[in-house]
Amino acid sequence: MTRVAICDDSRTYVHALKRVLEADGDIAVVGAYGRAEDLLTALPSLKADLVTMDLELPGIDGIEAVRRIMARQPLPIVVLSSHADERAAEALAAGAVDVLPKDEVMLGDVGGASGAAVRRRMRRFSRLRVTAPIALLRPARRPAEAAGGALRAAAARGVRAVGIVASTGGPSALRAVLGVLPAQPDVPVLVVQHMTTGFTEGLVRWLDSAISAPVRVAVDGTAATPGVWLAPDEQHLTIAAGPTMRLDRCERRGPHRPSGDALLASMAQSLGGGAVGVVLTGMGDDGAAGVAAVVDRGGLAIAQDAATSAVAGMPGAAAVAGAQLVLALHEIGPAIAALRPRAQVAG
Repeated sequence: MTRVAICDDSRTYVHALKRVLEADGDIAVVGAYGRAEDLLTALPSLKADLVTMDLELPGIDGIEAVRRIMARQPLPIVVLSSHADERAAEALAAGAVDVLPKDEVMLGDVGGASGAAVRRRMRRFSRLRVTAPIALLRPARRPAEAAGGALRAAAARGVRAVGIVASTGGPSALRAVLGVLPAQPDVPVLVVQHMTTGFTEGLVRWLDSAISAPVRVAVDGTAATPGVWLAPDEQHLTIAAGPTMRLDRCERRGPHRPSGDALLASMAQSLGGGAVGVVLTGMGDDGAAGVAAVVDRGGLAIAQDAATSAVAGMPGAAAVAGAQLVLALHEIGPAIAALRPRAQVAG
């Protein structure tokens, strides 16, 4: 039995959500709270497997509640929000595993496809073993000490672009990694972050305000210039000769669109040894096939280690696929920053 606690100050919404979640008989709502303070008090005795959280609450808001839960008793938290803005990205950075728009959770469709999809999603997330986001508190070791020969070899070759793939736990990990980069990065950094449709723009605005480097949504056919570029909703981001960014909203490449495998494989094809692929925290194995392609073409691949990953599935699969470096989160940004662009190496 999956045990769920709900935090939402709308009694009508709570009642409808409870009906949807409990429809199959294998999910039990063990508590419903209109204030985060009441949830935080009750949570230690609830033995909940998952929490759903509204962001707009009286008293402590949803973001602060997520932070406190993850600090005291880490649990999978799914945010149900009416606003696809920076606050949703901030909730994910605080430790929530997913954000869903309230208007897409069709609470009137209890026995239909929408209700079944909500229950599947909640069951899947309830099985995660999450950890609190790792703050960038420790001074990083020098990149050569942390990474050894593979990083030195990549630095000697020179880099043309960096591709980063992230999913569950990704926003906080991206902030930690990208926050180490200078305000004017030497090379383009292309990012695939699995997000619920509608929330990517908010993530871009939040990251742009949180780090020094400019963060923008990738645009089809434009040059991949130095800076941070995120794949837009429901479109694969790839890189072609130039280097030029390409978007594809038609092709299916595995369960994710955008796909980390699609990005990294295109980088391997177009950039060869000048490609650097990075796989951060996330559920599943997106990015692993792309890592294998990058390594096969002479590029560098980095996977986040399990100890600093909110969910270790994706980086673990990347390590198995051949990533030369497995680094703690606080080591990845300095490792990327230590690499020089190919033009400087050639000069």
